[in-house]
Amino acid sequence: MIADVEVAVGAIVRRADELLLVKRGRPPGAGEWSVPGGRVEPGEMLMEAVTRELQEETGLNGVCGRLVGWVERIGDDRHFVILDFEATVTGDLTPCAGSDASEARWWPVTEVAGLRLVDGLAEFLHDHGVIPTIV
Repeated sequence: MIADVEVAVGAIVRRADELLLVKRGRPPGAGEWSVPGGRVEPGEMLMEAVTRELQEETGLNGVCGRLVGWVERIGDDRHFVILDFEATVTGDLTPCAGSDASEARWWPVTEVAGLRLVDGLAEFLHDHGVIPTIV
């Protein structure tokens, strides 16, 4: 049986022709690359969740921008609604993995589709003009 629906956010952060990604340290998606993000805490505004997750997973401070898009991920025991926002890093641009991430780094957008990404991320990023190709 699926638990309650959970709301999560993601931070899509670009630097010139690079995209900030984290390697997930825990399920779901452990060992796979994703945008920084996670669950929205009770009473937390979406924009606060985006900047908190960015800081927790990469050590970088930022500001939340416009909504890029949303996806649903439904598994045997999980149902997530994930809202992905543009984010801009303020200050230092050197990521350091923390919290749920085992690694954090900038990737050239032309290489992102070739990584072991969480399910559906390449298609989402391509559909929203973040990366040029999905293969």
